[in-house]
Amino acid sequence: MPPRGQDRKTNTMLPLSEKQIRSSFLNASLRERNTLNLPEGFDSLEWEHLDFIGWRDRKYSAQGYVVSWIDGVPRGILFRHVEGVIRSRAQCAWCEDVTLPNDVVYFTAKRPGAAGRNGNTVATLLCANFECCTNVRRPAPPAYVGFDVEAARQERMTGLVHQVQVFMGNMLHGAD
Repeated sequence: MPPRGQDRKTNTMLPLSEKQIRSSFLNASLRERNTLNLPEGFDSLEWEHLDFIGWRDRKYSAQGYVVSWIDGVPRGILFRHVEGVIRSRAQCAWCEDVTLPNDVVYFTAKRPGAAGRNGNTVATLLCANFECCTNVRRPAPPAYVGFDVEAARQERMTGLVHQVQVFMGNMLHGAD
């Protein structure tokens, strides 16, 4: 069963308002929430093709944002892109796509609450512009005769939702 906040029929993200997004961030200050720039085309997002909403800030390119539903409540994480060279082809920790058409970069996120204020952060490798929702919807190349491409696609979409939920849950519990 999809998490509350996900459409039960399609397992996709339910639409969010600007107010819901701004108030969802676990690890952002009031100033950071108020100055964040919503993704371009926010009013015309195709929510039925999203498992979470993720974007890079147009004005502060080192910042990225992800919002997902956790236990029926929108929860957001402010990420910071860490500059550096990854020596080999990296794999996104969320979509786990080995044939990515995009770059994967290193992001950090400070933990919510006192832990984050004390410098505690979490790091992960993610698609540079949070393209995971698109990546998992691409048909996988058939692995063998009789391979069910659509079932594999559905499994990847479900896996993405699970990975995001686990990451967000770890962020919440790490704040204790």
